[in-house]
Amino acid sequence: MIRPRLGWSLPRVFAHRCGGALAPENTLAGLRIAARLGVRAVEFDVMLSADGTPWLIHDESLERTTDGVGAVCKTSDADLRVLDAGARRHPAFAGEPLPSFESAAQLCRQLGLMANVEIKPAAGHEAATGAVVAGCARELWAGTELPLLSSFSETALLAAREAAPEMPLGSLFERPPADWLARVNRVGALSLHCDATLLDDEVLRAARANGIPVLCYTVNQTQAATRLFRRGVMAVFSDRIDCLGET
Repeated sequence: MIRPRLGWSLPRVFAHRCGGALAPENTLAGLRIAARLGVRAVEFDVMLSADGTPWLIHDESLERTTDGVGAVCKTSDADLRVLDAGARRHPAFAGEPLPSFESAAQLCRQLGLMANVEIKPAAGHEAATGAVVAGCARELWAGTELPLLSSFSETALLAAREAAPEMPLGSLFERPPADWLARVNRVGALSLHCDATLLDDEVLRAARANGIPVLCYTVNQTQAATRLFRRGVMAVFSDRIDCLGET
């Protein structure tokens, strides 16, 4: 399968969940902080509401990162729109809204941030989430460089590929399985993403031989990032963007 290419070169560092440890995760405040620090690219998670609208949030439930209660996929847009996604991180961020995918995309474009959008489906919503996120990404980044869409869900990636064939995709694993290359090829993924501590050199050699960039999460020490780059890793996701910067 032909792999759509990115219109931009992979940066060394992606700010994890918008702003790393410096802001409430998956918020517009995080995007602004990342841009202020000179980070070129951000990563964030997108999940569907009960209305089928994509919002930035990592967990299937609202409690850890917002003042809401219940499952994201069972909560309406109207109820998500009034949540506080900042106070649990720090009182200074009280009132920070839960961002819609649209608002995050608009701010990324305004700030000149490249984006890796992780398709984060609630259980049972894999195909719908992949299709909606890919279709929205196509519209939200129309006329400019497309984001990289990644997911742990192969079902979501296949649905994204069908909905928007031109979108660059990333296959996401904790530890790449023995058949990782076949699975990457099945969805036509551009890149392989995995846990930095679970990456072995055999996978790196095979990825290099097949022209597949390897991206690793979550790398928070400069020395660890440097070792990964020397091994051939192309980029890392980090919570410590204040330390790594463009390592």
